[in-house]
Amino acid sequence: EFMQEFWDIEEAQSRAIQHLASSVRDENVVSYLPVFTESITSAMKNHIDSLKLQEDGCRSLIEILTKATERGGCVTLDENVTNSLLESVRKHSENEEFVSLVCPVLMMISATEVAAENLREAGLISDLLSMLKSYLHNERICYTSCAVLWSLAVSENNVDEALLKSAVPLTTAVIQEHLQNGAVIETACSALWVLSLQDCVAENDYEPITALLMDAIRMNLQRPMLVKNSCLALASLIRISEIAAFRFLIDPKGSGINLIKDAYRFYRDDPEVVENICMLINEMAQYDDVALDMASQQMEELLSEIK
Repeated sequence: EFMQEFWDIEEAQSRAIQHLASSVRDENVVSYLPVFTESITSAMKNHIDSLKLQEDGCRSLIEILTKATERGGCVTLDENVTNSLLESVRKHSENEEFVSLVCPVLMMISATEVAAENLREAGLISDLLSMLKSYLHNERICYTSCAVLWSLAVSENNVDEALLKSAVPLTTAVIQEHLQNGAVIETACSALWVLSLQDCVAENDYEPITALLMDAIRMNLQRPMLVKNSCLALASLIRISEIAAFRFLIDPKGSGINLIKDAYRFYRDDPEVVENICMLINEMAQYDDVALDMASQQMEELLSEIK
């Protein structure tokens, strides 16, 4: 009621936003989190020119959405909320600090199908790619933007194919830029997997992307989600390209067969990772020459052990 009565006074809205953020620690307000979210985004919309209020709003939304996640649920956001956030993104996309705050908000809300659909239809993918291009050096922005890209690209409905194809070089650039940051590479590999499933990878990129995914696994072998998604992306590429399969076999940094063996030894007790490794092996075995090479490197012994 206070925020509605003094909607046009920026300082009042800013203090109210900060109060809402601090109050989420109270267990009794959990049911009010959707109302808090709507009030904050409404204030952000009414004071779109105030960078400080936009940043305060994003910090408060992160607190609220994190609290909802900790409670095992999610805050259902309607189209008005997502549109308000998009207005903020487009107004202040040149401010790196703001972008680093709003991207985690977008990541959390895009985890719900309805919000993801609203953001996709409103054209967020184009905004994400622009932000990635501008802030490729920023780990937090890359991490969260790739996670949002995965959520939006995973749908087969109403997605601009040309736009998704333009996301491939930016996603691979993220991997190259942050190859030693496992968290960033994990979300980037997830996005690249979805893009490969959508047949967005150009033929002349099959080989270099195969090599890049192998590097990602080598340098982040201890991250199961990254290994799973990288194996899925590799399987997707190899399914449609024998060139990718041969690059996997004869990569100058080490044979892909040895990489598979290393990954299996590391995750032999993790059935989900092993399943994805098997999917990769299965795609490689479809090519006769590749299958012969696999046999010469004692892959049958590994498969017997997996069984």
